[in-house]
Amino acid sequence: MPQEVQVGTILMSEWPQLFGLETELYSGHWSVAKGLDGFAVDRKIRAAGWNFFFIASELKVMFLGSPGTKKLQHAVSRILGKVAAQHYNAVEVTGIVTKTFLGLPYAVVSAHPRHVQENCYLDSAEARRLLTPGQNFTLPSRILRQTSREKGASLPSSAD
Repeated sequence: MPQEVQVGTILMSEWPQLFGLETELYSGHWSVAKGLDGFAVDRKIRAAGWNFFFIASELKVMFLGSPGTKKLQHAVSRILGKVAAQHYNAVEVTGIVTKTFLGLPYAVVSAHPRHVQENCYLDSAEARRLLTPGQNFTLPSRILRQTSREKGASLPSSAD
């Protein structure tokens, strides 16, 4: 069973092991950083010479009922789908709020996309889209920017 998600939880999609983070599989190819919040993960990534971007746009998902484990997992899965569609490789849960409206309980889960890459300039959405999950950490960002500018050009293979 996946680790319970709470405010401050970092979920990541196929990061390299060079950061020394202890992770646990959450859902599909998404893992949870165990025992670390966004600030601690950011320090470890920057110590390795990489960058951990915080994306300002907030993603929110609402559901009816009290926040049980299954409902939270489903809400987080919906958020992960939104983050994957934007081609970011991490997400930080920033809020889980329960409220009532006319006596009906509901909850709102909010999160911010995060992104790890070696380059200090955030790659464009097109450059992030061109990456397959395993390539995100093997090709330098400058190659991706050059490739995305060339119409019809494919990414260089790791065999070259």
